Amino acid sequence: MPVVEKQDRIILQHPNGASAEILYYGATVISWKVPSPTNAEPSERLFVSSKAALDGSKPVRGGIPVVFPCFGAPTHPDHAKLPQHGFARSEIWKFGGIVMDNEAGVSVRLTLEPTASIKEKYERPFELAYVVTVAEHQLSTNLHVKNTGLSTTGHLEFQALFHNYIRAPADEVVITPLHGVTYYDKTEPTEELKAQAKTETRPAVDVQNFTDFVYENAPGKYVVTSPTGKLEIKTKNFPNVVVWNPQAEAGSKIGDMETGG
Repeated sequence: MPVVEKQDRIILQHPNGASAEILYYGATVISWKVPSPTNAEPSERLFVSSKAALDGSKPVRGGIPVVFPCFGAPTHPDHAKLPQHGFARSEIWKFGGIVMDNEAGVSVRLTLEPTASIKEKYERPFELAYVVTVAEHQLSTNLHVKNTGLSTTGHLEFQALFHNYIRAPADEVVITPLHGVTYYDKTEPTEELKAQAKTETRPAVDVQNFTDFVYENAPGKYVVTSPTGKLEIKTKNFPNVVVWNPQAEAGSKIGDMETGG
């Protein structure tokens, strides 16, 4: 069966070996396994902390959490009651059906609409549809945001982010091409320094130190390279990209981050 529905998750299986697992909680992709050009045996491409909660008690530390409608601490008046990164990653999504099932790929749709718990902290009407597709060598994640209250409450202002945890050795991985792109360093000690725009001068960006850089108007196509392999990331309608790795400096302060994660 290319699509297996379980109590807490959906498993997608491509006929050539690739697979993905998606929790209903947060619509979080917690596994993506795919063969490589040199190894036909599918290997895991996403990182999930061994301390991560997968029971719906808190957002998953790893995989691909969906961030909506705010990134980081809320700053917009509509988001005043929301926790960091909003609510999408900590709500139960509904299975919206199989979108595609053929040799090209297997994809499913999950949906989220305002629930009683969401309405307590977020008053704007909306509909989210999240389509996850597994192809032979590719994982696609597409988030569709619909403003269902345009005629009554006006335009919907929001932020959205895929918080990808990519499995790679942190001391050896590099990200390209970000040379010449403007960024903000959120590891700086003061708000003034955090708000100071900088220009990336490195041909390849590493994360050997605690890194939390927000790149604006980024290329939209990136390559993550390490001794364990190469991963190409393509984005559409996501103009910014964040390069984040806690290393031991910040990782040791994150309760659900495994040692060395």
